[in-house]
Amino acid sequence: MSVFALVDCENFYASCERIFRPDLKYKPIVVLSSNDGCVIARSKEAKQLGIQMGVPWFKTKKNFLKNGGVFFSSNFALYGDISNRVMNILAGMANNIEIYSVDEAFLDLENMNLENSDIADEFAMHCRSLIKQWVGIPVRIGIAPTKTLTKVASYLAKEQTKRPGIFSISNNWMEIASSLKKVPLHEVWGVGKRLGKKLSVLGLRTAYDLACIDISLIRSRYSVVLERTVRELRGETCLQLDKSLDPKKQIVVSRSFSEKITRIEDLFPIVNDFGVRACEKLRKENQLCSKAGVFIRTSPFRIKDKQHSASKFFTLSSPTNDTRDILNGIRKSLPIIFRRNYPYAKSGVMLMNFSDTHVKQYSLFNADNLLKQNDRLMKTIDQINQKENLIRFASQSEVGYTAFRKTNVSPRYTTNWNELPRVNE
Repeated sequence: MSVFALVDCENFYASCERIFRPDLKYKPIVVLSSNDGCVIARSKEAKQLGIQMGVPWFKTKKNFLKNGGVFFSSNFALYGDISNRVMNILAGMANNIEIYSVDEAFLDLENMNLENSDIADEFAMHCRSLIKQWVGIPVRIGIAPTKTLTKVASYLAKEQTKRPGIFSISNNWMEIASSLKKVPLHEVWGVGKRLGKKLSVLGLRTAYDLACIDISLIRSRYSVVLERTVRELRGETCLQLDKSLDPKKQIVVSRSFSEKITRIEDLFPIVNDFGVRACEKLRKENQLCSKAGVFIRTSPFRIKDKQHSASKFFTLSSPTNDTRDILNGIRKSLPIIFRRNYPYAKSGVMLMNFSDTHVKQYSLFNADNLLKQNDRLMKTIDQINQKENLIRFASQSEVGYTAFRKTNVSPRYTTNWNELPRVNE
């Protein structure tokens, strides 16, 4: 019998900030996006103040700080490293693991007897306390016979009082039904608010209502994906752990600017930074691209400004992941779409049409030895820049593409020797 666990780090970004700042334990915390634009993460206390996800920071800043809140600029180097530490612990506690996101992972707990709830709860308590002790991150754990039901269990674990942060559902319809009745329809994994509105026309209000619906009706009106969701809600295992990550279909690197840009001379180095970063991601995926593009736009929110939005795509002579090929395409494409004296607020680079690095179609005029040298050069640059950006292309910005407005970024406590936490005597 299949048994799965979903381990979900609670308020992950905010919890990462609290690891080295115990004085923030009960304070409202929000983490902001690039350029401190909008809220992308909230602590429990911030949610209680009514702070919404994605709200522009300038709209809520004054009231939030007035209520004793603390804000942080995003520190993805710290969050990524803390995530890796949590996932390494989980990998040692189960035979199979699927890392679903930066703060979530599914575990395969085969041979665990869910009918004995004490066994499931003991495992969850051990897992929860170990991660808290070794890393400092609080986690919520849902255990159930299907992946979809683990999402239900995780949702119910938020309000669990008997064993906080832990909830398990056995493969018993009476227990499953009792749990599903407590979950709103839009909280079901894969449903969401938009699909939930469509399903509400059928009179569905809870996860239990969806589980009881006629399967043939779902298959004919909606999709096989939703049919699998219904079956999983009933305790029928349809989704197994996905241990292999599918390669990306495209890569986009873009940012909004802290200040509007009106000169192409100022824009070129920034867009080149995006191109360099996109190629680094492409090589990490072991992929080549045969098409790329650059786009720019003004701010649609500043209606008094002149508005312009444009993109230009270019096809490469052969699939490549060589940064120099992309920078050459950017150099030719950006002047075509740029308009002087327009206040540009955002730009980006997109790579697409991917193929595997093991499948190469060489040009008639490119020597094989030269291509191999180029591959080694790119790999060497990536290795040197892995920990710190030491090698840059001459056309890049002198300060690097991450030089955006970050008014309150925390130290990279765990990934930079110069930013290790210090204890005052």
